[in-house]
Amino acid sequence: LGSGEDSLDRLLPPSGAPRRKSNTLLSKTEPPLLRTGTRTIYTAGRPPWYDEHGAQSKEAFVIGLCGGSASGKTTVANKIIEALDVPWVVLLSMDSFYKVLSPEEQALAASNDYNFDHPAAFDCELLVTTLRKLKQGKSVKIPVYDFTTHRRQKDWKNLYGASVIIFEGIMSFADKELLQLLDMKIFVDTDSDIRLVRRLRRDITERGRDIEGVIKQYNKFVKPAFEQYIEPTMRLADIVVPRGGGNMVAIDLIVQHVHSQLEEVSVLALLASAQQTQPLPQTLSVLESTPQVRGLHTIIRNKDTSRDEFIFYSKRLMRLLIEHALTFLPSQPCVVQTPQGHEYEGSSYNGRGITGVSILRAGETMEPALRAVCKDVRIGKILIQTNLDSGEPELHYLRLPKDISEDHVILMDSTVSTGAAAMMAVRVLLDHEVQEDKIVLVSLLMAELGVHSVAYAFPKVKIITSAVDKSLDDNLHVIPGIGDFGDRYFGTDGFDGWSDEEEPHQPSY
Repeated sequence: LGSGEDSLDRLLPPSGAPRRKSNTLLSKTEPPLLRTGTRTIYTAGRPPWYDEHGAQSKEAFVIGLCGGSASGKTTVANKIIEALDVPWVVLLSMDSFYKVLSPEEQALAASNDYNFDHPAAFDCELLVTTLRKLKQGKSVKIPVYDFTTHRRQKDWKNLYGASVIIFEGIMSFADKELLQLLDMKIFVDTDSDIRLVRRLRRDITERGRDIEGVIKQYNKFVKPAFEQYIEPTMRLADIVVPRGGGNMVAIDLIVQHVHSQLEEVSVLALLASAQQTQPLPQTLSVLESTPQVRGLHTIIRNKDTSRDEFIFYSKRLMRLLIEHALTFLPSQPCVVQTPQGHEYEGSSYNGRGITGVSILRAGETMEPALRAVCKDVRIGKILIQTNLDSGEPELHYLRLPKDISEDHVILMDSTVSTGAAAMMAVRVLLDHEVQEDKIVLVSLLMAELGVHSVAYAFPKVKIITSAVDKSLDDNLHVIPGIGDFGDRYFGTDGFDGWSDEEEPHQPSY
């Protein structure tokens, strides 16, 4: 995690530890785990970062780690993460935010004559913007810096904030705006001789430098920068940690304070308190219950229906539902010439584009119906799973088309019970700057609680379904319901603890 390539990871205690059972799926570009000195920490999903109103809940707690080059900042960060035992932690390295060098600066860097240990070497404007958005739980893009070529890589990382953000860097305390974002400031104080030995080992083995170049850079830039810019900021620290990662007394004090600042709030509990005595919202549209629609529901709700028939008739109902949903997209008058040379006054879609986003895995079953009626529609995917201990939904993976912010988005899930997963998916879209009134949530079956939850949090989102059932059972299944749609459609075995809208199976890409 000391290099630019691994500067930001979402961290989770190992699957063997008590009370941590969530499965995980990440983008192929993300490292799946972090190996520390004592154990392996697996990455996890992002819990809800909003309240029952759909608004930002409590901001993340940000810990700033400052210290000289190779002082052991990353080691201290890893020790804090291990001791915290909080599943959602982001480690952000200042190393990712070196400025893009000009050709002249590139030549200086190649000869070890460029000063990377000066405040001006960092893109502080981008760093402040990124950290502020992370603290708010929003999606950010993180540059990936290559220390061998002194360039940013083409692909940036895209991910969310967390309950705790640990920000480390040699100039972490050098910018006033950065300081204002830090809830706790820690300075790692390590002997200069130890730092030099560590830097030699790291730069030679990890960054392809030669010993003469490392020593030259250290004497010319690193040591003077520490004395001029870094060491004076020690006075700004709330806690000074001598000896780095070996100082467990200091780390325990830090962990105790962070725990006192964290407050777990159950989104499901908030949703359960939502007002269900109110009439169904005007943003809801239920497919007309024609004899055909009632007949399709009769077949797919019947527990004795075979899998082949369940798939066939579900697809028929999906097609009807998608067609119904498209009638809520904006249109404009359009006049065309018929083959007979006469004008026809019709209408056409009034928008830039349409994107379908499925909530994996069951929402993926609705994609063929959308593709069948929308030519060249773009598709995105969001994986949301339920934590088996807390019952809370967790964001594990997302893949959205570029420039989705200007599209109308058809958000698809097979069933919605509490609305927690649907709310998280809507929040993801909003964080990617999709306008709320351009989102259409489409689901085969919804519970009244789910309808009220989504409409209460996001009153401009259109909600389209083929039926609304009255209640939920103790396992949060819709009643009378349809069963576990994903298991019935894909022919997989059921698994206790998963709700209708969030299932444990991981898709493959």
